[in-house]
Amino acid sequence: MFGFLKSEEKKMRDHAANWLEVAERVFHFRRDLLNDAQRQQLQGATGELKLRLKEKADTAKLKLSIEKLEDVLEKTGGRQYPANSMVENVEFFLVAAIVILGLRAYFVQPFKIPTNSMWPTYYGMTHELFKDGNEPGQIASVARLLTKGAINYSAKATVEGEVLVPVTRYSDGGMHMISSEVAGRAFGVIPSARREYVFSVAGEISKVDVPVDFGDFERVMEEKYAAGGGLTAYFHQQVIKAGQSLESSVMTVTYGGRRQDVRVYWVPLGQHVAKGEKIISFDILTGDLLFVDRITYNFFPPHVGQGFVFKTENIDSPEMKDPSGAQIRQYYIKRLVGTPGDKLEVKAPVLYRNGQPIAGAAAFDRNARKDGKYPGYNNTNALGFGEVVTIPEHNYYAMGDNSPRSKDSRYWGFVPEKDVVGKPLFIYYPLTKRWGPAQ
Repeated sequence: MFGFLKSEEKKMRDHAANWLEVAERVFHFRRDLLNDAQRQQLQGATGELKLRLKEKADTAKLKLSIEKLEDVLEKTGGRQYPANSMVENVEFFLVAAIVILGLRAYFVQPFKIPTNSMWPTYYGMTHELFKDGNEPGQIASVARLLTKGAINYSAKATVEGEVLVPVTRYSDGGMHMISSEVAGRAFGVIPSARREYVFSVAGEISKVDVPVDFGDFERVMEEKYAAGGGLTAYFHQQVIKAGQSLESSVMTVTYGGRRQDVRVYWVPLGQHVAKGEKIISFDILTGDLLFVDRITYNFFPPHVGQGFVFKTENIDSPEMKDPSGAQIRQYYIKRLVGTPGDKLEVKAPVLYRNGQPIAGAAAFDRNARKDGKYPGYNNTNALGFGEVVTIPEHNYYAMGDNSPRSKDSRYWGFVPEKDVVGKPLFIYYPLTKRWGPAQ
């Protein structure tokens, strides 16, 4: 940094030391490839320069010895040496990559919370809805992106008219918006799977695509159109208001890699938009990003109450298959609620372990009291009313803190001991009040 303050002699001595370092690297990397004469030349030129430094020779003598060593290195150094800055930079990044991969494989692994099954302990992707024209400005948007990972998604009308959405009917009377999986790019660069929703205005289609793991789009629609009163009920109200048979068509959608034709009904939303007006606009805030401790469970067994990261590749259940029938191979995070030999039962809102209210984590107590945002444990599937589950040897039982919205061991069964990865260590992003040691 302050090289301009050095004397010419000091600069030359530093130059000599750098060339000695290069010569040493050449000797260690290539000595098996050099013949006896080349090794002697290299060692001789290196020894001479070391002697000049030791004698504190003047600048002229040092320069002659450096030039002699350079000449030898040109003949013996091969293609990599003398090393230029690009080669050194490549080596540095390769070593850094190896270190990072080693840390990730054996010590600490970054992990992103994709869904809200562990809410409110950990947040998956959440949303903030905006009225047209009330979105944050450019500076505020950049700040939200940096601190919360917030990215805006919107659909804009290309013509004036009434907004309609394609809806499917289910045998239970439910009505849901149709969507299709499409290829897309996160941040406009990174390839990623997306889920596409469509709107129709005067026969013209407008689209919005969101990350495929974002499962709350109907909640966004519910908040905008149904005031939180339930989207199916709102659709039924709109159908009654229309007072006529709905227009229907067949849409080709992709789900789980399979294309299929689906009969849809176009339901009016009761919204009239102008050309260029946004039909819907909202931000998706990133799920919590955290570091996972991969080393502790190699020495100590997991304890009930701990956050619990595991692989899904050996969980044998129809719930762990994608629509194409392939095994889901992902990392999941839940809370460990049972170890081998434990008996579990839910008497809503309390989870019981071996006949006693489960203990070991604040989330257990808060769910039992339905305290704050904790919804309590509910009866479903393997832990339905009156059902008791006994955990077999070499297996664990995992459940989400957000029990009503968690697909967990109640649906797909036990977690094999061999697939346990580690426990949450530290939430490093976003920069909110949850930043810090994981619960």
